[in-house]
Amino acid sequence: MEGLGWLAAIIVGGLAGWIASKIMDADTGILVNIIMGIVGAVIANALLGLFGINMQAGSWIAQGLAGLIGAIILIWVARKVF
Repeated sequence: MEGLGWLAAIIVGGLAGWIASKIMDADTGILVNIIMGIVGAVIANALLGLFGINMQAGSWIAQGLAGLIGAIILIWVARKVF
């Protein structure tokens, strides 16, 4: 979550992970939500970068959206693998 401080990254990541877990009907705890949101933002930023979309502007909304997209992808992949 480039451009955000550590505390902001945890807050935005936690919210993105929580929203993703609600959308995907996953039963995860707060720590997993935070991790999914932060890792999801990294993954989504990398994937969107392949298409020329830059979400690394540092805004909370852009990083939250990237975290949400990435967390949904993580949940989907985890369900396919496990």
